Amino acid sequence: MFIRIVKLTFKKENIASFEQLFEQTKHRIRNFEGCLFLELYRDKEKEGVFFTYSKWESPAHLEQYRKSDFFKQVWGQTKPLFREKAEAWSVDPVKTLT
Repeated sequence: MFIRIVKLTFKKENIASFEQLFEQTKHRIRNFEGCLFLELYRDKEKEGVFFTYSKWESPAHLEQYRKSDFFKQVWGQTKPLFREKAEAWSVDPVKTLT
């Protein structure tokens, strides 16, 4: 399993546009081959800061998604909404407590 966390920081006036775009594309992202899980988080204190948390079968599956026409289209619509450059981390789970 491969986990990807992406921090997205939007201009205040673009928050609603991003939320609408995510709502329109979330199922297609989640159903992309190799995507096992997808969540969107909003920072409680910093306006316009969101995080996506996704789980992928492998790094190759994420890379296939990132090279897809669908991703290029969505990213092309998302990128102009940013206040700051996106940041991304690829992480491995160390411990899981339930």
